[in-house]
Amino acid sequence: MDTTKQEVAETFAKTLNSLIKGNDKTRIALSGGSTPKVVFDYLATQYKDQIMWENVYFYWGDERCVAPDDMESNYKMTVDHLISKINIPEENIYRIKGENKPEEEAIAYGETLSYTLPEVHGSPQFDLVILGMGDDGHTASIFPHEIHLWESEANCEVAVHPDSGQRRITLTGKVINNAKHIAFLVTGEGKAPKVREVIRSEGNYLDYPASLVATENLEWFLDHAAAKELT
Repeated sequence: MDTTKQEVAETFAKTLNSLIKGNDKTRIALSGGSTPKVVFDYLATQYKDQIMWENVYFYWGDERCVAPDDMESNYKMTVDHLISKINIPEENIYRIKGENKPEEEAIAYGETLSYTLPEVHGSPQFDLVILGMGDDGHTASIFPHEIHLWESEANCEVAVHPDSGQRRITLTGKVINNAKHIAFLVTGEGKAPKVREVIRSEGNYLDYPASLVATENLEWFLDHAAAKELT
């Protein structure tokens, strides 16, 4: 049977539930986008009372430099589709303050990570980083034209969207790859070529930030459309 976006959400939710059950604290870097939105809706309805949300801590892998009530805010999307519907303590939520000056907020959020996350191998460590991937092979808010940001020594950097020029705060590669678990949530036919190149190390894969995600505990959650070039 062809896997749908909804089935991706259901499968990932089971994986997330198992991870949270196995930890006293679970620190998660969230992603924006249409696929996480479906995941959040499913968690809010099916896992509202199953997960001990008081043991979960939310961070963000990237954020647009907009106010928290802006329609483009990843934080607002998460509030609308998940946070407002579950019983999670306010102090467990560490948002990127997109309304602040980008360079100052990149430093401030990097310090938040250092203060609140365990330090492993000299960098903050998440239990889980959730990532998406764009049609251009970007992940978090590191785009191909700024792939050098992946190698930054800082925890966070200011990135620029290649088309809109919008500024964003993003985690860097050293923090992403230091996570205990990484989950790629990728759906849609437009992603299929890059999914194939990245997973199979084909074509121009080294030009895509998504190809730099490297950890033993990396899982891809794909619908049929995104995976169609793998078969």
